[in-house]
Amino acid sequence: MKARRGRTPEGTEAPRVIVVGAGFGGLAAVAELAHRGARVMLIDRNVYSTFQPLLYQVATAGLNPGDVAYPIRAFVRRHRARFRLGRLTGVDAAARRVSLADSGQYEYDYLILATGVCAAYYGVRGAAEHTLGLYTRHDAIRLRDRVLARLERLDIDHTKDVNITVVGGGATGVELAGALAELRSTALYAAFPEVSKASVHIRVMEMAPTLLAPFAEPLRAYTCEQLRERGVDVCLSTQISEVTSDCVLLTNGKDVESDITVWAAGVAASPDVADWGLPQGRGGRIMVGPDLRVHGQDRIFAVGDIAAIDGQALPQLAQPAIQMGRHAARQVAALVAGEPTAGFRYHDRGIMATIGRRSAVVQLPRGLRIRGTSAWLAWLALHLVTLLGNRNRLSAMLNLSWRYVSWGHGGGIIVGDDFPDEARRVGMHPSAPA
Repeated sequence: MKARRGRTPEGTEAPRVIVVGAGFGGLAAVAELAHRGARVMLIDRNVYSTFQPLLYQVATAGLNPGDVAYPIRAFVRRHRARFRLGRLTGVDAAARRVSLADSGQYEYDYLILATGVCAAYYGVRGAAEHTLGLYTRHDAIRLRDRVLARLERLDIDHTKDVNITVVGGGATGVELAGALAELRSTALYAAFPEVSKASVHIRVMEMAPTLLAPFAEPLRAYTCEQLRERGVDVCLSTQISEVTSDCVLLTNGKDVESDITVWAAGVAASPDVADWGLPQGRGGRIMVGPDLRVHGQDRIFAVGDIAAIDGQALPQLAQPAIQMGRHAARQVAALVAGEPTAGFRYHDRGIMATIGRRSAVVQLPRGLRIRGTSAWLAWLALHLVTLLGNRNRLSAMLNLSWRYVSWGHGGGIIVGDDFPDEARRVGMHPSAPA
């Protein structure tokens, strides 16, 4: 395919490619396909693409939800593609057709699945019912509202502390725990002057003996030390047997009080994937070959977290998804041109995680490791640059600057609308019993 949209080099109609999912992998595939002249339709259940690495900032009242959401229609218009709002419910590989929840059906020549994943609870009783996730914009807003509702209740009644538990010591869990600690230590007094910091307890629980397992040991130790210095109770080698509405039960028989429990301990495919008739592996992820084509399929690809590649265990980060999306698009071009496909090779560009203001860890290829203020500035710059849209970049920069400069000196927190469901949950809503 050449770059002119709608025609192949031979003058025939360009292939119809459907991309499902507007995350990092899906958007990368759309951009690459549009560049190569394909007729592309992007399908997603939301009208916006979410910048997931900054969801924890929304959840801790540091960013507006709009700062991490970019309108999909603006993206597809720029790349001369189409957008269809909908939820994928079926894939008919023989007929080359997909079905949506609203009964819509669309035919394709090639299909790229980039739908992402959701939380994996590993059989822990009550986890699905009594924990909050942090995978979508809605998750972040709900968590923010729950935290603020609990703090409002604490401001009224000082007799009961607030206990927040983050389950999972990966990047999401560490970043969320660090941001919650900052919310308590620097913003609490300005917003809730009657609430004592000692009344808000934050802990992170990890089943493994260390946090941030993919990082080098010195960076893991630094992360643990920094969280503890910020007042976070770090619980390593801790296994959970059950979660209830007000506590976490450990396998050693101990009960830990927890008013808010956030699950950041792993991912699995959405239950919807089982209806697509495609081979699934561990965690329900779709099994793909080296070229990212789904096992047994010549025209269906899967990229990003939803894909499980033969012989490759990739980190569930933005870069692998972006590279996979581009690679799948290039393989479509190769197939259209009658050329053989190539295997996917991930180019490691490093990993990073932030712990809080002036504290982060960065691990780059060839053993280069950075921590502290320089790592934090690198993290901040990268995330601002990679946000979609100049408005989002400017708004996020202003809000994060306000958070890190003004909190503790009269700076406020970002709140949303009234949160009746969360207020009712903690007994504050007018309809709740006195």
